[in-house]
Order: sequence, then C-alpha cells, then structure tokens
Amino acid sequence: MDIHITFDGRRNLSGQIYQQIREAILDGRLRAGEPLPPTRELADRIEVSRNTVTVAYDRLAAEGFVTGRVGAGTFVSGELHRRPRPRGTVQDGRLRPRAVWSEIPDLPDLSREPEFDFRPGMPDARLFPYETWRRLTSRELRASAVGGAMYGDPSGHTGLREAIARHIGVSRVVRATGDDITITNGMQQALDLAARVLVEPGMCVAVEDPGYPPVRRLLQSLGARVTGVPVDAEGLVVDALPSDARMVYVTPSHQFPLGMPMSLRRRMALLDWADRHGAVIVEDDYDSEFRFAGRPIEPLHSLDHRGLVLYVGSFSKVMLPTFRLGFLVSPPSLHRPLRTAKYVSDWHTALPMQAALARFIDEGTLARHIRRMRTEYQNRHRLVGRALAGELGRWLEPVGAAAGLHVSAYLRDGTHDDVRAVVGRAQKDGVEIYTLGQYALAKDTRPGLILGYGAVPTARIDEGLGRLRRALEAQRA
Repeated sequence: MDIHITFDGRRNLSGQIYQQIREAILDGRLRAGEPLPPTRELADRIEVSRNTVTVAYDRLAAEGFVTGRVGAGTFVSGELHRRPRPRGTVQDGRLRPRAVWSEIPDLPDLSREPEFDFRPGMPDARLFPYETWRRLTSRELRASAVGGAMYGDPSGHTGLREAIARHIGVSRVVRATGDDITITNGMQQALDLAARVLVEPGMCVAVEDPGYPPVRRLLQSLGARVTGVPVDAEGLVVDALPSDARMVYVTPSHQFPLGMPMSLRRRMALLDWADRHGAVIVEDDYDSEFRFAGRPIEPLHSLDHRGLVLYVGSFSKVMLPTFRLGFLVSPPSLHRPLRTAKYVSDWHTALPMQAALARFIDEGTLARHIRRMRTEYQNRHRLVGRALAGELGRWLEPVGAAAGLHVSAYLRDGTHDDVRAVVGRAQKDGVEIYTLGQYALAKDTRPGLILGYGAVPTARIDEGLGRLRRALEAQRA
C-alpha cells in the first residue's frame, strides 16, 4: 500500500516518518498484516535517503508496531491494541448545509436482516435466478473488455430502452418507443430528473398523503413546496388538489402505502384537472406486476392523450433493490432535457447491467420470473389476508388491496402511541414492521400497520404473524 508522508520542515525526517506511520497503525488506517513499502521505494518516493527510512522502520520494529520477515518485507504487527478511530478529523469550519437537509429525519436502516421482515417493498431475494443473471452479466463484462469500455448514452443502452418499451407495452399497455425511455438508477432518480427539468424553486408539487416519504424529501431538497393531498377509497382526492400545483405525484395502480387502486372516475378527473391547470402527472407504477385478483388497472399513461403523464417504474420489486435500475417514459418534448439532466447528474447508469437486463427481458427470463413470483406472493397475500380476517381481525381492520407486496391495516381501537408500542414489542421478538404514521404528513391520520410479505418465506408467514399477534395482545393486556 502507498503511504502518504508529509514533512513539516527538514528537521528529524526519520522521526516524522515514524510518527506518521505509527499514527496510521494506531488509528487502523494501516491494518494488521499489511506490508509497508520497501525502504528504497519509500525513500525514492518522498525524496529522502534510504537510511532515513530505515531508521524510522527500525524504531517502529523496536516498539512492536511492525515486524520484519527475511526476504518478504516489513509488515504491520497483529498484536496491537488499537485506539478507536476518531469520528472526524477534518476541522469543522463555516460550511453548513441548507436548512432542508437538517429538517429531513434520520434515514431508516434497511441493511438489517430481522428474523421476520414485514417491511413493505422488500422482494424475496432468495428466489432470484442468480445463475442466469451471472451468465448474462459475465457475458456483457467480457464484451466490454473486448469492445472497449467507453462511456455510453445518458438516455441509456439502446437495447434496454427498446426491451423495456416492448415489456411495458405488452404487460401494462403503455404506448412508448425506446426513444421515449430514459434509464435511471431506480425510481427516485427518475423523479429527480423529472423535477430538475420541470420544477422551479418555490413551485407547488402535490403528493399523496399518506405517501412515500423519500419522494417528499427529494422534492423539498430541490426547492419545491410540497403539499400533501388526502387519499380515500378511490385514491387521490382530486378536489383537494391545490390550484397552484404544477406537478402531481401519484401511485394509482396500488396506492402506497394504503393499497387501493385509483378508480377510473378519479383517474379521468385527475387527467382533466392537470389539463386545466397546466400540470404534469408523475405516475409511479412501482409493483403492479403483482396483481392477484380483478382486472389489471389501466395506467394513467395509457388514458392520457395530451402528453400530461410521465410514467416511471423500476426493477427493484420484480428483481432486486440492489440493482438500482429504473426508467422514465416521457413525451418527445422532454427527451433532450431529460437526457441532459441525466448527463449532468451521473452521465449514465452502469452499461454492463443495462445490457444484461436487456437480454434478461428479451430471453423471456423476466416474464418467467414475474410469473413465478406472482404465484409465490399470492400465496403469502392469502395467508396475511386470512390472518387479518381471523386472529388479527380483533385488533386490525384491513384496507382492501389485491396487488403488490404489502397489505395495510388500521388499528381498530387505539392511538399512534399504541401502534408504536406494538412495533417496539414486535421488534424485540424478531418482527420488523412499519406504521402508517411513518408515511403520513397529516397529524390526524388513522393509526395502523403495514404488513409487507415479500421478504418473509411463505412457510414462516404464520409464525411471524403469530408473534405480531402476541405484541398486540400484550399491548391490550
């Protein structure tokens, strides 16, 4: 490993070398067993005599910080009690973030793996076809090595854009060509690009309440005035939209987090409202592939004949969240500005991943995987529904939903404090679950829970729900 040495004057050079290497070892920047550069190499690099470096190494060895191996070199000792590395070593000066970054609450820790993970939006990573994906990604990495690893089109890999256009055209009746699609790093970047292109600072943007918190925080960080709009049994209440809103973010196929689809009457009313007010609608179709009953809900995009709807989606729910692959469908008037916004944001999404996903779609693997997972999730949805109609029904009132990876339920009797207490008890018993209050802006939101079943194996659903029942019972005791 290269070691950076700086000198404060030209006095006692060996002592300065010793001190800086010693500090790096104690702080853990140089770990046990790591080799130090040969004395001649380090001396040449920092322009001192070899003897100066040798003196520093000898002192480190004498004090037990390093050990020498004949013919191998000098290595950091493994028998040291290192001090904790300081949390920050950069001097705190006058730099302060904009106020909006201080107003955003701490981010949830999604890296933990609880015994029963009932958090929403978590697919079952155990059932992903890893061998097929490994074959495709290996092929594309080899092709990159042979063809030259060059930067790509900010709009995305041409083959993937065309594959997605075919996929959503068949599965969701979304009329689009490859030119209409921009590849993004997940749904949130798709919304970020749309807002960068269309939202001026201070502009009013309407979101569902309750709704997806990262969307609100993203829009606020870009300077938008974000207004929550209530949701009822038919979806977003169009009559409650502020007249000055110029962007509306909705999840019409499976409202997040409550779960109801937006009625056709309400969808047509929203399109008419946007037309009258000169507003754009951002439609997030985040998990509509998993519908278990009833006729598939027609997207707003397919009902829109005036170019008012931007359609966004991702592969986080149908594949894996770690891939961070999403897309945005836009009218021709926005192709160039969205492409430019993607370029100035991060140039482009990883090309080998895009090319592999294009083949994953074109070979029919994605469709087969979705069909398999739809059956699996339907079984889990049925088990959760049965529990809510039975033993959990004493405490929870389900919100009707026939799609997606979660079901929401209101607390029949109690407060938000009661729900939080239930969550705390369940967490101690290995059950991770979220409350509806975590997704709401309005203070009078009815307390409840969100039961995500994507990450809990079918065979363990009943056991996990049994532990949740114990937490509910304990709260009522």
